[in-house]
Order: sequence, then structure tokens, then C-alpha cells
Amino acid sequence: MLGSTHGTLTTDSRRARVIACGEQRPRPSVHDRIHDRGDDLDVSGRPLYADVPDLTRFFRPESVAVIGASDAEGRPNTGITRQLVAWAERVGARVHPVHPTRPAVFGIPCAASVADLPPGQIDLAVLLVADPLPLIGQLADVKVKFAVAFASGFAETGEAGAEAQQRLAEAVHRSGLRLLGPNTNLNAFEHFREDLTGPAIALITQSGHQGRPVFSLQQLGIRLSHWAPTGNEADLETADFISYFAEQPEVGAIAAYVEGLKDGRAFLLAADRAARRGVPVVAVKVGRTEAGARTAASHTGKLTGADDVVDAAMRQYGVVRVDGLDELQDTAALLARARAPLADGVAVYSISGGTGAHVADLAAGMGLRLPRLSEDRQAELHRWIPEYLSVANPVDNGGHPVGDHRGRKIIDALLADPSIGVLICPVTGPFPPLSDRLVADLVAAAEETDKLICVVWGSPVGTEPAYREVLLGSSRVATFRTVGNCLTAVRAWLGHHAFVSDYRSPFDEAPRTPSPSYRKAEALMSPGRRLSEHAAKQLLRAYGIRVPREQLVTSAAAAVRAAAQVGYPVVMKASGAQIAHKTELGLVKVGLTSASQVREAYRELTDIARYEGVSLDGILVCQMVEQGVEMVVGVTHDDLFGPTVTVGLGGVLVEVLHDAAVRVPPFGEDQVHAMLAELRGRALLDGVRGRPPADREALVEVVLRVQRMALELGDHIAELDINPLMVLERGQGAVALDALVVCR
Repeated sequence: MLGSTHGTLTTDSRRARVIACGEQRPRPSVHDRIHDRGDDLDVSGRPLYADVPDLTRFFRPESVAVIGASDAEGRPNTGITRQLVAWAERVGARVHPVHPTRPAVFGIPCAASVADLPPGQIDLAVLLVADPLPLIGQLADVKVKFAVAFASGFAETGEAGAEAQQRLAEAVHRSGLRLLGPNTNLNAFEHFREDLTGPAIALITQSGHQGRPVFSLQQLGIRLSHWAPTGNEADLETADFISYFAEQPEVGAIAAYVEGLKDGRAFLLAADRAARRGVPVVAVKVGRTEAGARTAASHTGKLTGADDVVDAAMRQYGVVRVDGLDELQDTAALLARARAPLADGVAVYSISGGTGAHVADLAAGMGLRLPRLSEDRQAELHRWIPEYLSVANPVDNGGHPVGDHRGRKIIDALLADPSIGVLICPVTGPFPPLSDRLVADLVAAAEETDKLICVVWGSPVGTEPAYREVLLGSSRVATFRTVGNCLTAVRAWLGHHAFVSDYRSPFDEAPRTPSPSYRKAEALMSPGRRLSEHAAKQLLRAYGIRVPREQLVTSAAAAVRAAAQVGYPVVMKASGAQIAHKTELGLVKVGLTSASQVREAYRELTDIARYEGVSLDGILVCQMVEQGVEMVVGVTHDDLFGPTVTVGLGGVLVEVLHDAAVRVPPFGEDQVHAMLAELRGRALLDGVRGRPPADREALVEVVLRVQRMALELGDHIAELDINPLMVLERGQGAVALDALVVCR
């Protein structure tokens, strides 16, 4: 957690757990970083850049109308009205109560109806009514900019509520105003502390109660700038607020609690905008899209669930996904306030060898780098630490050196090491005077370094002066209560800065116009049907994906001639639109080496097809490709994000291991390499048991070509499955041995 950077610490801010924080970071206008291309569309007609709404007058209105205002004791609207009046006073807004029978509310003159409000002068209307729909047109007539609907009974209640919400959304769209809700609450109008400085957290929640822990960080001295409780998102949604918050110079990080995304594309565009601006987004994402509504015929369609796609999409655009609200607090606070790292190495320093080893083990397990300190550095540390203790990293001081002048010298020596960017010091419990002197030295050192110092105060009591007064009174030390949260936050902090330093928006390179392959491919589509293998491979050829030498034949004699032209040994396969998995039906014959075998295979394949009632467009006689790594590459249609691309281990392994990675187009070559790095079986591509390395670059090229198909044919393809894609020896390419395509 973070503490106040205000000059004088209040009682509340002394409770803050704080970190090495930078000054409020002024950011250049987005126009200094990217061109304003809000009208640009990709090849499928979808926008390439986020439309950033100007929400300034929502959060800081000059005038607020309260529709249904009340001051009658015991009425629910009275408490809400009272809070809105107090909030309006804090932000300097004029209140316009609206009630048909009351001349005044809380001494403020009332308008009898919306029509009586001053036209063009109301920034925000708060609707304290059961049905907001009839008011939308009236608000538009007096040119209200924003409205908030608290009413429930919409999409959260079922089909009828969803239909009512759709009518509300359509009315809002026609009106031109922007609506928060319905089914939202008063969180946007909370009391935000104005005495806190430094970069702030902007908060987005679909459930207001789940934002309480983050909002309460203000009591620990952490600045909160905005809270957007999006509710059912009939109009304004999470993506709108991410885009807006990313543009605000005071926002150091965006924290979000998301139950469901309204529009996957809009979310990615918003995350892209935040990534371009270097603003971290930390999210708890719960709920699932309706993956079960998709009946997958292909292997690809069965490899990844809807939440796998959400997870991959967030990683793609640098959104830090955490599991709990405690992680959301600690990670967002660290990312908002800590300076960029000077190095990615982590040093673990403790007064207990067991504690240091345990924390170091956990850190390494989470992928943090714990560099071994140089021999010279270790020799320096042994000037103050007994020789029999390890100082390679983790560093065990044995306890006693922290009680005198040696303690600070050890800390300074660790921070002076160029490979170390983070110093983590776990204090498993209070052990005065050693723990007291240790944290005092850490706080003093933090004032003189640009490197991050993290302290894990493990005492369950939390009333010790060393914790309450020293650690929580510091604005330069990151103090955590659990090792897990500390390591999660540090990993996210290092990862975020590594991500944004190399970030190139995939939307900048997304195709705007169809490729020459598109027209050929479009002609092969058969709406609502599955393509035969022969037609599916024609589709791959159209996009430059290599397939084996093969011929489609309709007689045994033609099969023999084709085998001679293709070259023995050959594979023979039944080709027909009804066939999803040929092997299970016995419709594949491999390793045929003679004309007699080819004739017999033709007879068997046609007999099986006749018995199974399968219509054929012919028999494929194919080149046999044996040596290589079998992969699967495919496209599926996600309910939320649209076309997605998957790559994984193929052949029989796809059924056993389910080892796959997924991305949402558009993406570049770097993301394909990242996908391959995620596979558990990636070592197969490097060559194992004496086999040569596979042509990884050819595999990357196939994935990129499949992505182009997904972008251009996303409205036509429900599923595409290349399995196996045989990746040959390095320099020899990759060959799609089989393909399945289901058209939308």
C-alpha cells in the first residue's frame, strides 16, 4: 500500500503502507504520441482507435439536476438527495431539484418537471425514479449532457429486464446524452480526499461494494481521483472510463473490478490507449461469456474456453489481471506510485536465513530474477556479516548487524549493486530492538535512493510502533502484509514497465484493405456449412499456406495415376463436407507404396463412406510427409472478442495435452513468439532426442497468415482448424496436412 506524500501526516495517513513514489507525472497529449485516427477502420470495418468520451462534466459538473429529489424523512430518495447536495457543494456545482409537488428541497427551489430546467445548462441529471426511460427524451430536449440511472430491474433480472434495458439503450443513443447505469449507485459521488498528492488511482467497478477496499486506501494516504460504478452499462461502459482515465494527468493507475465486458473490441481499444500512454490497468475479472453456446467441431474450438481468451487478450494489451481485492489494492497502489525500475534484479534481505530462503524461493517461482551478487559485492557484505552466512542473494545478516551501524551499510551496499532494482525485506514478526532499527534504516535509505524498497510486515497484530509509525509514516517504502501480495505487485510493476517500453500497438499495423487472397477465399465460402478438406486446402492455398502435393480423384484408375504423379509413399483420404474427423471413421489410409495398395484403398474408402452415409466429393491422394513437429493452428469465434487465433501441439497430442495459446487479432510477430513460449511442449520445436530444430519461423508465418484470414474472413468463418500442421526441419517450412473449415 501507499502512504501520503502530503507534508504533514494525519492520523489516517500514518496508517498508510507506502512505497517509493514519484511526482505526479504530466503526460503529453495523446496527439503528441499518436495521430487522431478515430475514423480509421480495419479490413472488417471495425474501428482501430478508441473513441475517448469527454467525461469531465460528469465528474466535475457545474450544475446537477436531481430528478425525484426529496427531503421527507424516511424516504429512500432523501438520503440520496442529501448526499448529492453535499457532493455538489464540494465540487462547486449548482443543484436543481426536480419534484412535481414540492416548491423546495433542503431549501433549494424545485423545478416541477424536467421541461422546467434551464435549457443547455445542466451537465448531469441524477434520476431517482423507478423507470428512467420516459425521462430520456425530456432530458435530451433540455440538452442535458450526462445522466445517472440508479433503478434496477433490467438485464440483471432476466430476459424481460434485458429487453427493457435494450429499449433504454436505444433511447439514450437517439438522445445524444450519455448514461451511467442503470443499476448503479452513488460511488461516483463519494467524498474524495483533496489533501493527498502524487499520482492517483482511478477506480472502475461493476459492483460498488467490491470497490470499497480500494476506495478505503484514502484512509492510508493513497490518492483516489475518480470512481466509476458502471452498473449494467446500457451506455457508458468500462472501456469508456479506461480510455478517459488514461488521458488524465493525475491518474497513475486504473483499478477495475469487472464482472463482464460489454464489448470486447471496445475493451481492447481502451487497453491499447492506456498502453500507448503508459498507464497501467489492474483488473479483477470474474464471470464468463457463454462458451457453452458454441458447438465446436474442430480441435481448435475445444482447446480454449472463453476465460482463456479474456486472459490472453488482457496480457496482449498489458492489463494486469489479479485474483483478489487485496491484490488489486496492493498492485494498483504500487503501479500508480512507484518510479520506473532502474534494474529488474530482486534482492531478498532478512535477519533470518530461513525467511530469506523461503521468500527467495517464492520469488523465483513467480519468475522474478534474483541475480547472484558478484564476488566483490559479497566480499564487501562480509565486512559486516559473518563469513559463515550466505550473502549471494538472498542475503542473511544473522540478526545482530541490524542493531548497530552495520545495518545501514548493508542496505546501502545492496542498493548500490547495479543489477538490483528492488530490495525486498521480509520481517516475519516484531523482534525489538532489531526489527525497529531495521525498518528505521530501510526508511532512511529509501529517502536517498531511486530504487524500490519493499517491506513485508508479517505480524498479525499490526499495532507495533515500528509498523504503525515508521513504515506507515513513510512515503518512500512499499509496505505489504503478505509475501504473496508483495511478490505479485513487484512482478506486475516490473512487467508493466518492460511491456510499455517495447509496446507497439497492433492496431497501427492492422490491415485496412483486403488482400488479393480475399476474393479467391470468399468465393470458396459456403454459408452455414462445413467445407470438404479439398475446399479447405484451397482456402489455405489462397492465403499462401503450403499444403502437400495432392490430387482429388473420383476413380481407382485416377487414384493410381495421381499416386504416380504425387510420388510414393502416399496418403489417401476421403474428402467431403460432412466429414469432420476422418480418422475415427477409418477414412484415412497412410503409407501406400504401390498401385495395388492404392486401388484397394480407394475401394475401402468409398465402401466405408457409403456404409456411413457420407457424401464425398472425391478421394484425396496426398504426398506423405512424416518428419516434423505436429502443431495445430486455428480460428474460432469468441462471443465477446470475435475471431481468435489458437496455436498448440497438434496431431494426437491435441486430444491429450490441450497445450495451446490464444490471441485476439490483430497482433504482430512478437505476439506469435510469445504464444509459442507459453506452450508446455515448446521444447519440441527446438529439437529433442537428437531430432533437428523445427522451422519455427515458418510456423510463425503460418500463424500470421491464419490471422490475416481471421481478420478478412471473420464474418464468414465460424471455425478453422489446421491439424496437423507439420513443421519441418529448420529452413524447410511447414505443411498443412489436414484442414477443417466451418462457415458461418
